[in-house]
Amino acid sequence: MQDMRISRRAALIGGGAVAAWLASPVRALVQAAANASVPAFVDDLIGRMTLEEKAGQLQLMASAWGGGIATALNPPSEGSSFPQQTEEARQGQLTGVFNGNGARMARILQTAAVKESRLKIPLIFGADIIHGHRTIFPVPLAEVASFEPDLARRTAEAAAFEAAGAGIDWTFSPMVDVARDQRWGRGVEGGGEDVLLGRLFAAARVHGFQGTDLKSTERMMACIKHFAAYGGAEAGLDYNTVDFSERTLREVYLPPYKAGFDAGAGSGMASFNEISGVPSTGNHWLMTDLLRGEWGFPGFIVSDYTGDEEMILHGYAKDGRDAARLALLAGVDMSMQSGLYRQHLPDLVRKGEVPEAVLNQSVRRVLAAKAMLGLFDDPFRRIDEKREAARSLLPKTRALARESGRKAIVLLKNDGDLLPLPRSGKKIALIGPFASGQHDLVGPWVVYGDDAKAVDLATGVRGALAEKSGVIIAQGSGVEEPLSGGIEQAVAAARQADIIVLAIGENQGMSGEAQSRTEIVVPQPQQALAEAVAAVGKPVVVVLKHGRALALEGAVANAQAILATWFLGTETGNAIADVLFGAYSPSGRLPASFPRASGQEPYYYAHKTTGRPNPPGPLQPYKAHFRGIPNSALYPFGHGLTYGKIEYSEFALGAPTLGMNGQITISARITNRGTRPAEEVVQLYTHDRTASVTRPIRELKAFRKLALAPGQSEVVTFTLRSSDLAFVGLQNRPTVEPGTFDVWIAPSAESDGVHGSFDLVA
Repeated sequence: MQDMRISRRAALIGGGAVAAWLASPVRALVQAAANASVPAFVDDLIGRMTLEEKAGQLQLMASAWGGGIATALNPPSEGSSFPQQTEEARQGQLTGVFNGNGARMARILQTAAVKESRLKIPLIFGADIIHGHRTIFPVPLAEVASFEPDLARRTAEAAAFEAAGAGIDWTFSPMVDVARDQRWGRGVEGGGEDVLLGRLFAAARVHGFQGTDLKSTERMMACIKHFAAYGGAEAGLDYNTVDFSERTLREVYLPPYKAGFDAGAGSGMASFNEISGVPSTGNHWLMTDLLRGEWGFPGFIVSDYTGDEEMILHGYAKDGRDAARLALLAGVDMSMQSGLYRQHLPDLVRKGEVPEAVLNQSVRRVLAAKAMLGLFDDPFRRIDEKREAARSLLPKTRALARESGRKAIVLLKNDGDLLPLPRSGKKIALIGPFASGQHDLVGPWVVYGDDAKAVDLATGVRGALAEKSGVIIAQGSGVEEPLSGGIEQAVAAARQADIIVLAIGENQGMSGEAQSRTEIVVPQPQQALAEAVAAVGKPVVVVLKHGRALALEGAVANAQAILATWFLGTETGNAIADVLFGAYSPSGRLPASFPRASGQEPYYYAHKTTGRPNPPGPLQPYKAHFRGIPNSALYPFGHGLTYGKIEYSEFALGAPTLGMNGQITISARITNRGTRPAEEVVQLYTHDRTASVTRPIRELKAFRKLALAPGQSEVVTFTLRSSDLAFVGLQNRPTVEPGTFDVWIAPSAESDGVHGSFDLVA
């Protein structure tokens, strides 16, 4: 097996390392599905299929015997009963189901398909394995905060191990939508605001899910979603219109999808949104010209949940029949949940409105994917009830959940070195709606995980304390509603304590699909709790629970220490306690900027300067800023503190100029002046001062995660190639132009760090 792990100390991410992550032996396997190496029996099968059976191979439905909370994750629909669904499998009217109830359910349906149907074509079993199966890892946005793509590979691998053991062949993940408006709820599933991080984590997760052998009973097929630009919805409103230039589409939103496809993902999912007036599900330029033609993607595309049918309300399709026609002709091979393909495609072909060759090509792609997964060799290869139980919540996967959880935590603020807290000698008041209890632990978009099997914060804190009685717990308020007598109880607890740990933020229902927020703040009842507790005058550590970057205010923003802890999954309490008490020095960095106010959104670090930037110093009139606040973040992309004292010095360029086909080295000395070990994420940014298309104020080009003992110093050297400075030019093609470039080696996107400039010469 190919080892894709990258050492924390030696990893240089960026430039040539990106190409290494995107290379994949699975890519060759997937490409085989598009050409003559599609197994001969596939075309033989297609030749023996009726039009109804062909349409059935393109129809995916939610399992009538659903698993976990599957039925709550999508809008209500009138589906078949499980006996009816079993008969559909028997009649060849179903290609597979998703979010079913484990191996037993899968065995019943697969038996009907391969032993009782006319052509014996196996079903494919899909599921939303977004950040874990039974063992739940941090939500994807939190995992990106680790700045460790290999961590994402390892958690995806572990999720595949559990899920494949439960009969699941295919996951609807990774979600790689770039999200630059924190009001949008689905940013929690993705890679944040930066293009480079998005590309790296997309590729890493594909490697983790698929490995090098899709027939392995420890792997499952990945699905790149949501293609395309779902995260560009206007005002951060889920499902909303996307309308921006092709240049922006190609430069910002498309690269993570391409990275995932280039890494070998066998499938993709169409997005709900329209792009410049055309819904993605019916967009031939997107699904065929770009994806298949320009990029050479050989796999299959599935619609999102009733995405084809929704083109009717978009005003793009006349009715269900028209929607099925438009979607298939655009290049969407498989319909999810609407039933429109099996209902309308046979008649559309018979009447000449859809060429049978187009139908056959989509069927070929789907059958080739089933063959790559080994389902024709052994349809029951992943279906084993004993194996399902034996793989769930193993100690090694829980240990990985704890590791990934603590690496995802970002220390936003630590005035007076309040953290880490002592394990003894101080009484701690643990206050807030997330202080204790088996709720809001696994996070949003979890089908099979269970809060009851997760570790809450109180349990983690007690486990870390030498004196178990040294903690007082008070709920204080509800998440979005006050609690009668709660503030009084919390204030009383605070007065008895030496230190207050305030566990506040969003519950898991406030992030995810259809959870856009107009105000990305701590809900008012919790803010009132924070103000009251802070007034006691004791040191306060805020432990934020959240699925997006937040706008912090008042006592929350003014707390001495603030930890961004996201939704960390099964080992939530232990991971937070590891950081709170210093068993692990925080190393996470923000993958999304925390704005100063909700009204700044969409805010992202790689914005343009405009023609009227405010100069350094006080705000000036008639400059690009909102009333009363600078055009900057409260906590910018890349920000995160450690328990060390990190110093940047000795900036050096290998040369003052860079040739058009050359490379240049850029270095700085990084020193830990503190008394505790630390992991620093050293980041390389550039800015093109003058170009034929205006460029962002900064762009991340590379980063390195560096472990430093107390007093240790190390020179970090980056190699930047001229091709790394390319942008999408006036003709919507990659362009590299001579000019002067500013360059920073810094701890965040808005820190000066150490910096200089060089010239790119023709």
